[in-house]
Parts: sequence; structure tokens; C-alpha cells
Amino acid sequence: MPSRSQSLATYLAKYVVSPPISLRRIDRYDGQRVTYHYRSHKSERVEQETVDVFTFIGRMIQHTCAKGFKRMRDYGVQATKTFAKIKAMIHAALAKVKGVVHGAIKISAAQSYRERYRQSTGRDPLICPHCQHEMGLWKIWHPKYGVVYDELDAMKRGRYASTGKSAYV
Repeated sequence: MPSRSQSLATYLAKYVVSPPISLRRIDRYDGQRVTYHYRSHKSERVEQETVDVFTFIGRMIQHTCAKGFKRMRDYGVQATKTFAKIKAMIHAALAKVKGVVHGAIKISAAQSYRERYRQSTGRDPLICPHCQHEMGLWKIWHPKYGVVYDELDAMKRGRYASTGKSAYV
């Protein structure tokens, strides 16, 4: 069990270094109840709250991520400071392109994978890079998800049975 305790201590150490609430915000603790203050988003004022210890602990541990999860809160457009700065620009841009975006979505949805790939990269994914002949697509394998498309499997399920031709020509 020492190795398990050690790994738990290592995992929890990052939350001790940067806890969900600063010790300066805890005003009082009497063993039964905790009083702390925070800035309210609604009233934009500093408010004080007193809760029992178990409620306080419950509120704090909901900010710890499960093992393996990563929390990102200070990067990109979703960062609070960044978003506040560009929120008006985002709303203005969305208002200008609202009709155009809806049409663009319909056009992309009507295109096949082959057409979308050709449009975005400038090359046809079904043309062999060595002999320049068109390839038949039988199977797509992804390193993470495994087989995501299998034409032979579709044939076995009877996908081509309605044409009157044999599936195994």
C-alpha cells in the first residue's frame, strides 16, 4: 500500500499548490462551520458565506479533476480575460455571416468525403500517388479507433443484394 499512498499524495499535491480557493479567502473556521468570501458575478460585490464543513469540502473537491483529466482554463479564446476582450467582435462577426454560414454548412454536407478532401488539400485521396490510377476503397483503418469502414463487411451484410448481381464477383 505505500506505493498507492505515494501516488495519491503525488496526485493531490498539485491541488495543494494551487487550491480551488485561496487561504486568504477563508475568514473563519470553528471546527463545524467555514466562513469565506468571494466576488459575486451577479452583484459584482464581495459577499460572505458560512457553510458547514462537509458542504465546504464538497464544493472544493468538485474542482479536482479525475485522474487522467487535464484542466485548461487560461488559454485561447475561452480564457476569461481573452473572451471578455473579443466578445463584442465575435458577436459582430456572427451577425454579419449568419446567413452565409447556414448556406455553407448545407453545401459541405452535400459534398462527399472525396470532394471535401480534394477541396481542402488539392489532391484526390483515391488516386494512387505512385501509379496515378484510381484506387477502390475497401477499408479505412484508424490507429486509435481501428477499422472505421469496411466495404467487404458491407457486402456480406447484403448492401448490394438489391442490384441483382452477386456480391462476390
